[in-house]
Amino acid sequence: QVQLVESGGGLVQPGGSLRLDCAASGSTFSTYAMGWYRQAPGKQRELVAAISSGGRPNYADSVKGRFTISRDNLKNTVYLQMNSLKPEDTAVYYCNAARSLFGTAYNYWGQGTQVTVSS
Repeated sequence: QVQLVESGGGLVQPGGSLRLDCAASGSTFSTYAMGWYRQAPGKQRELVAAISSGGRPNYADSVKGRFTISRDNLKNTVYLQMNSLKPEDTAVYYCNAARSLFGTAYNYWGQGTQVTVSS
């Protein structure tokens, strides 16, 4: 079992920056692929960025060049640095941990943190 706690959301003006943190419990954090998803009102949850257990990142086209995902396995934490924020980035952001072990998929979610980009 992995528990995820997000922090760092808030209200920011267009063009501003925020950093989201996701702290994970347990000693197996480094074996999980970690991801940040977001869900805007009336829309489906979408993948924003992910980072493999080996540290390889990938990004949705909509955030490439603006967002950076990173992880610190010693602190059991994954980060999402968001720069040049736009109103369309407004959503609840969720942290996800996923891995497959002996054919069984494990998938955990945080409670979400609100990001609002508005002037």
